[in-house]
Amino acid sequence: MPTRHDIRNVAIVAHVDHGKTTIVDAMLKQAGSFAAHAAESLDDRMMDSNDLEREKGITILAKNTAVKYHPKDGGDVITINIIDTPGHADFGGEVERGLSMVDAVVLLVDASEGPLPQTRFVLRKALQQRLPVILCINKTDRPDSRIDEVVNETYDLFLDLDADEEQIEFPIVYACGRDGIASLTKPEDGTVPADSTNLEPFFSAILEHVPAPTYEEGAPLQAHVTNLDADNFLGRIALLRVEQGELRKGQTVAWIKRDGSIQNVRITELMMTEALTRKPAEVAGPGDICAVAGIPEIMIGETLADPENPVALPLITVDEPAISMTIGTNTSPLVGRGGTGKGADAKAAVKDRKVTARQVKDRLDRELIGNVSLRVLDTERPDAWEVQGRGELALAILVEQMRREGFEMTIGKPQVVTKDVEGKTYEPVERMTIDVPEEHMGAVTQLMGVRKGRMDNMSNHGSGWVRMEFVVPSRGLIGFRTEFLTNTRGTGIAHSIHEGHEPWFGTLTTRNNGSLVADRAGAVTAFAMTNLQERGVLFTDPGTEVYEGMIVGENSRSDDMDVNITKEKKLTNMRSSSADSFEAIVPPRKLSLEQSLEFCRDDECVEVTPEAVRIRKVVLDQKERSRTASRAKHG
Repeated sequence: MPTRHDIRNVAIVAHVDHGKTTIVDAMLKQAGSFAAHAAESLDDRMMDSNDLEREKGITILAKNTAVKYHPKDGGDVITINIIDTPGHADFGGEVERGLSMVDAVVLLVDASEGPLPQTRFVLRKALQQRLPVILCINKTDRPDSRIDEVVNETYDLFLDLDADEEQIEFPIVYACGRDGIASLTKPEDGTVPADSTNLEPFFSAILEHVPAPTYEEGAPLQAHVTNLDADNFLGRIALLRVEQGELRKGQTVAWIKRDGSIQNVRITELMMTEALTRKPAEVAGPGDICAVAGIPEIMIGETLADPENPVALPLITVDEPAISMTIGTNTSPLVGRGGTGKGADAKAAVKDRKVTARQVKDRLDRELIGNVSLRVLDTERPDAWEVQGRGELALAILVEQMRREGFEMTIGKPQVVTKDVEGKTYEPVERMTIDVPEEHMGAVTQLMGVRKGRMDNMSNHGSGWVRMEFVVPSRGLIGFRTEFLTNTRGTGIAHSIHEGHEPWFGTLTTRNNGSLVADRAGAVTAFAMTNLQERGVLFTDPGTEVYEGMIVGENSRSDDMDVNITKEKKLTNMRSSSADSFEAIVPPRKLSLEQSLEFCRDDECVEVTPEAVRIRKVVLDQKERSRTASRAKHG
């Protein structure tokens, strides 16, 4: 079979924060992708181009780059296409899509933390697709690195995932991605590889162990759509991997849609990636990853084929969603009124905000085009939709992006997506790996016990830290993270991965405290806050506009309490030295979007606007809430 030796396609996969994007940066710089003066001024994590990615320090979208590698023996230049994938389990759809474009994977593992849940997830996907694996032990310079143990743990993981003999014979590269140094010989724990000064051994391992793309001579065109992008001038851009044949600019091709129908279309623009930019090209051959424009309605997973002999490639399949939440239009009294909720200036500043049901639905439909792991379902209400995704973070990222685009929405409490198996309800479960100092072990075990977590494994490396593995229902992890960080004084590290479905675990009570609910509209006063702060933790600053039914704090008891947080101090003519007592206001607790979603109970929801995130009751009227609660109590 003919082979293209001038090209290699490889994906870099790992758990979150094990250094994928950093090592890609070093590869780009050392392969001479940038001029010397430009390379010095480049930012770290160049591939994380999205604002949210830079803020949160995680990769959200799978992206591809290409480096031109000049072999040291003076051979022909080889193009290495690299797919940088997310490390977070909630963005697993991006990983599955990235793996469909490549011929091998580099599995990056932290020299101290070892294989974690997402390492298991991405490795399982790669082994299922029979992709060769190169193991890269990264961050060898960490003071707490334990290279031999981590390599053994990785071998155990391969065996656990039923890898065959061929797959388990993987090469190992040791690297410090931050310094751009790699070696094939194991360094001492806590040191940078001493026998190398660059990533040359890493490039050599890729050339040697990543298979070059093969194709059939004279076969008709087949190209798989694996990603979508947009351009102000070219419209929708489809990223393709050419499997067979050639793709040319101006060529007419058969577009095979998801439903099996075929339409002839013309390729108006063909581009190939070089470093971080796309450059115009005339032709793309087998194994090339390219971008085409000219097909406005094209979707992920579809095929471009030869018009004379159209043969479809298999559609990309992703795992089922596990978490859902309702996204609807903003129904609060402050809708469309800016951050303070008053004044002509606020109205002028927010004239472009998007508040109608049509605008929200159009935006959700747009998200479906590029996000293969998301689903949008209709609900009984015409202005609300159920959005299903992999996890809480993936849905929170979508809401945060919409908020920055000027949308106002009401978000319901996250729920799990159940399924019926032989008449029984099954719910999604997660495998949670927790690393904590030994003194917090009891607190974490108690926390997981309340959430019906089942301990599967526990190991102590003798460094004062304990690693525990739990299998826990996904429901139990909604609202878990904030409490976990509080109980471990911010030192604990927790990661989870979808493990499948198990029979319904029964009722879970995760939040013991009730809410402080505003009983009237108005502006928050410092006087009222001073009197209320002993009742619980407040969420609002003085001067904030509130409305009836808005949650202004967390009660110290289990039931809800209606409070007047707008109460003003009555002024009189009398003055005495003891009458004016000055009491300090405890700074309010500011909740992020994710924390607000975690805080919600079943009868609460989150109002999201470009300026503010507010938690509120679904039913705002106090009397109506009391009647509903009374009816529920007495059946």
